[in-house]
Parts: sequence; C-alpha cells; structure tokens
Amino acid sequence: MIKKIQLFIGRILAFWALLVFASTMFIFIWFYLPCFFLAEPNKTRWHRLISRMWMGLFLTLAGCRFSVTGKHYFDGLEPAIVICNHNSLIDVPVSTPFLPRANKTIAKKSFIYVPIFGWVYQFGSVIVDRKDNQSRRASFEEMKRVLGKGLDMLIYPEGTRNKTSAPLKSFYDGAFKLAIDTQKPIVPVVLLNTKKILPAYPTMSFRPGKIQMDILAPISTEGHTVESLKKLAFDTMAAHYLKYNPA
Repeated sequence: MIKKIQLFIGRILAFWALLVFASTMFIFIWFYLPCFFLAEPNKTRWHRLISRMWMGLFLTLAGCRFSVTGKHYFDGLEPAIVICNHNSLIDVPVSTPFLPRANKTIAKKSFIYVPIFGWVYQFGSVIVDRKDNQSRRASFEEMKRVLGKGLDMLIYPEGTRNKTSAPLKSFYDGAFKLAIDTQKPIVPVVLLNTKKILPAYPTMSFRPGKIQMDILAPISTEGHTVESLKKLAFDTMAAHYLKYNPA
C-alpha cells in the first residue's frame, strides 16, 4: 500500500516537473533566437547562458537543488573533454549549463526531431547518427573543431543511461580516442542522485531532491593509450560514485 502511494505521488510530481519544463521552455525559447545569427564560439556561450537561467528556474520550481564542486579544476585549463556519468534523463539538460565553461555535448540525431526542444538542443550539440558510419566520422571531426574554437566537449562515455545497479556501465572508446588524437585532457564529472530524482524505473516518477555535480581532477593523456586512459577514468569515476553517492 505504501509503495502504491509513493508511486502515485511520484507520478503526480513527474507530471508537475514535465509541466514546469514545458512551460518554462516557452518562456525562454525567445532568448535562444540570437543563436541563429551568432558565430562560434559566441553561439555556444550564449546558449549556455540562457540554458543556465532556464534550468535554474526549472529546478527551483520542480523542488530540486543543485550544487557543483571542483570548479577550480577548470582554472587556466586548456579546452578539455569532459566525461560524465549518465543515470537519468535529467542529466543532459542540467550538465551542460552548470559546467564552469561553455561546452557542446554529443547528441543523438533523434533528439532534433523533438518539437521546439529539438532545435534549441542542437544549438549546443554535435549531432550524430549512431547507425551511420559517415555521421560518426563527421561528428568526430566536428568535436575536434569544437575544441579548436576554445570550447569544451562534453561526452557521456556510457553511451546510454545506466539502468543497472553498478556505479557505471562500461565506457565506449570515443571520448578517449578524441583525447589521444587532440592531446586534450580528460575532466571526469560525476553526477549524484539523479537516478533517484528521475529514475528509469518506474517510468514517469519524479522525486525532488539535491543534484550534486562533482568535478574531479583532470587526467592528462601523456603516456596513455586509449585503453589505459579509459580504464583510469572509469576507475576514478566509479570509486568517487561509490564513496559519495547519497544513500
């Protein structure tokens, strides 16, 4: 009985969060219009500024708090490849705006077909069709250009949401190949508590709470292969998640 009540409340809160997300999007949509005219990197910087204000309002109205630790690791750091764990649908809209510097994220092509949100999202993303080898190659080159313009590149190396009980899913090679090719540092980022706030199961359930973004020390590519860099990043993030993930 208690579980049924909790599920009922969770679905009401999920409906409220969805309503808040959609209604605030219609408020902020107009402020994204300069993105049609701005050149990079100013386009991405403007996109992040507006997204930060939008997500700040959304999280407040949805009953969530957000905190960031480790921002000092970006002080004086060259453009970097940021890697982040992925537990929830809420990870993507909150991670890009609240990182200390302007960044683009890698995004599935299917996202751009979401009405209104799709074109807002693609302004801050490198779009890839994972089923198309040519698209994957083109997106890899585009990510290099993003770094070359002084922006960070945000990648979720697990690929999709982690719906398991393990702290992380296995990592794909892409982020680490990019780091080795460009000789740019990897910055691990761990999001905590998003799996509880907006879980994959049960569907349409929301639980207000605190989201914490922990930025960890950058990892140099010096002396690393793709495999050794991937393993070090995985072990570092998994250990941090297990140590600090709220009970």
